[in-house]
Amino acid sequence: MDRFARLAASVLATPGAVVVAPGGDAPGQDAEVVQCWPPEHPPAAPWHAALRRHVADTGELLMVDDLSRWTGDGGEAAGEGAAGALAAAPLRGAQGEHLGVMAVHDPRPRTWSERNRQDLEDLAGACATELRLRAGTRRANDAHRGAQEARDRAQAATGAAVAGAQQLQNQLNRSELLLRAAELLGSTWGLDHVRATVSELVSGDLKPAYVGLVLLGEDDMLRRSVDAGRGPVPLEEQVPLYALTDRWPTAQAARENRVVSVPDRRTLVEGYDPQTVAVFDQMGLHSAVCVPLPGTHRPTLGTLVAAWDEPHETDLHERAVLTVIAGYTARAVERALHLDERVSVARQLQRAMLTDLPQAPGLELAALYRPAAHHDMVGGDWYDAYRIPHQRPADDEREPLALTVGDITGHNTQAAALMGQARSMLRQADVDRRRGPADTLTSFERANEQLRIGISGTLVHAHLHPRPDGAWLLRWTNAGHPHPLLAHPRRPVERLTEHGMMLHPALPPLEGRPVDERLLEPGSVLLLYTDGLIERRGRDLEQGIDHVAALLAPAVADHTPLPRTLDLLAENLAGSDHRDDVVLLALRVTDPSAG
Repeated sequence: MDRFARLAASVLATPGAVVVAPGGDAPGQDAEVVQCWPPEHPPAAPWHAALRRHVADTGELLMVDDLSRWTGDGGEAAGEGAAGALAAAPLRGAQGEHLGVMAVHDPRPRTWSERNRQDLEDLAGACATELRLRAGTRRANDAHRGAQEARDRAQAATGAAVAGAQQLQNQLNRSELLLRAAELLGSTWGLDHVRATVSELVSGDLKPAYVGLVLLGEDDMLRRSVDAGRGPVPLEEQVPLYALTDRWPTAQAARENRVVSVPDRRTLVEGYDPQTVAVFDQMGLHSAVCVPLPGTHRPTLGTLVAAWDEPHETDLHERAVLTVIAGYTARAVERALHLDERVSVARQLQRAMLTDLPQAPGLELAALYRPAAHHDMVGGDWYDAYRIPHQRPADDEREPLALTVGDITGHNTQAAALMGQARSMLRQADVDRRRGPADTLTSFERANEQLRIGISGTLVHAHLHPRPDGAWLLRWTNAGHPHPLLAHPRRPVERLTEHGMMLHPALPPLEGRPVDERLLEPGSVLLLYTDGLIERRGRDLEQGIDHVAALLAPAVADHTPLPRTLDLLAENLAGSDHRDDVVLLALRVTDPSAG
């Protein structure tokens, strides 16, 4: 019973729940078992017990929005100390007898919705089925013992008891399915995850040959959702998109907002489009049931469909189970669409910050950005390159350049927004300070602290200044970021290991951050990157950097174009299933004599 109490508290979003059930083997015994969730939730207040008795006596569901204002039919109040909101449902046996009470309590007043009422009734029904199964099992055991004394009579009694127990077991299986549906669909995060979860739930218990999910767009077009783990089937490949007015059973269910049953092929041929019949025949399907997905802000979101490879007339229990699962699926779809929209906005913001690289005489620049493979992961990784104003030597067409690669802490829309602020603040600091990269970073940190923006993370910020004979002077400061790599066709790859503390709003700005420098000769390649390139489960970061250097050296020696080099690094190190964003920024000092 503690599982039912936990689910009641979770589904109705209350701090606690109570299930009161008989303590003996048979309903109606005086002993009671009280299960609470969480275990420390207090169920023993006199007013709480009195309201449970009220539900037991009346046999009716009780939904009280504010206990301090509630009065019963006889004018009695809830009781001393009663506060908040309470919802309680009776647990009934097969003949309507009282089995117990399921109750949830919120210490604050709230308005119970019709959806809350339906959820509580569904959970109470599942809990009552469990109690009835216990009673049925006891009856089966009694019949088995009686068979030892009177074989003929016991055989008939045992058969009846077994049949009853089997029926109860079937009901319990369906109740377990609904419990799992509430748990699994309540924790999905995207449409692909919702689609896979629905397939797993319905396929495992109702055993259809095909489970489909069709979503209705704002344009009144229905789109079939493909289970990415199983791949598309002919139905999804040949008719991925169709109109709400088309003669498909799924379209009819969405259009009329009701359950549509196709029990056999004859019904399909007589009532629907010939293309529907052709695709069903191709997949070997003979029957189907289509259940609309109820929307919160519009009548329907689409259709859940289950189809069988034999004639199948869905009974009342199967239709009820599919209807409840469709309701849970609809909530999961709405949540996934909202999340997808937020992630899409964050992705657009993130990409908008990754501007085109400047044209820089004497330098070849290339960058690569790959978002995390998991759609719900949005990060604060970025790169930037821009000319430093008012620092161009009078006798040199080459202009000084600033480079940044950074990673803001977090994997959400907030991280993406802070990344945009950090990028702009660093640019502004470079314009105002007109000194070295450490001064720029200190100015950025001071603004982050005084304005309480809350940016934390790591970055490398560098300035490049032209030098004679085509060389460039690299000056950089590293705030806790992975080491940049410097490669040359005729020398080993060098790690630029000098670094300082990472950025954090709790740390005061560091005056005099360390600045290091290297002279980049023609042919040299500088690589900056984020930890998404090297971070893997079970692999040390130092090993990851070694792998980068091992792949970079031959690419530089062979004068591989920088865009191809970056693709090579990302494909071999990050792969296709990286959980973090991957950012790479590279530059090559061109040889002036080569032109």
